[in-house]
Amino acid sequence: MHIVCAECFATNRIPEDKSHIHAKCGKCQGSIYSAAPVDLTDANFYPFVERNDLPVIVDFWATWCGPCQAMAPVFESVAKQSDGLLFAKVNTEQARNVSADAGIRSIPTLIFFHKGQEIDRVSGGMGESQLKAWIMQCLQKLS
Repeated sequence: MHIVCAECFATNRIPEDKSHIHAKCGKCQGSIYSAAPVDLTDANFYPFVERNDLPVIVDFWATWCGPCQAMAPVFESVAKQSDGLLFAKVNTEQARNVSADAGIRSIPTLIFFHKGQEIDRVSGGMGESQLKAWIMQCLQKLS
C-alpha cells in the first residue's frame, strides 16, 4: 500500500501485513499517518490525492464561511474515528488553482477521492451522522 506522508508529502510503501497508523516516513522520519485533517495547497494537493492508496476526503473551505467554520469540528471528529481513510482540508482562498480545477462553486464542499479519482461530492454543512452516512455511501461505490 502507498501512503503519502502527512508531514513531508513523500510517498511511502507500507507492506500489506503492516499498519499505516504508526508507520514512520522513510524521508523525514515523521509519522506518515495523521488522524487530523492534513492542510493541502496548490503545491501538494495532487501528490497527496493521487498517490495515496487509501481514500481521501477533502474539505474545501474558506475562513469567512460560517458553515465551514461550524463543520470544521465535525470533520475533525470523524477524521479521528476513521483510521482507514485520510482527511484533508483545502483553503479555497489560498489554493485557488486546485479549487478552480475541482470546480468548487460553493463551500463547504467535500470531495471523496480514491487513487486520484473523484468518487462523489457534496456541498453544504453536515452533522456528524450525515457525514458518516455520506462516507459509507462513497465506500459502497468502491465495492
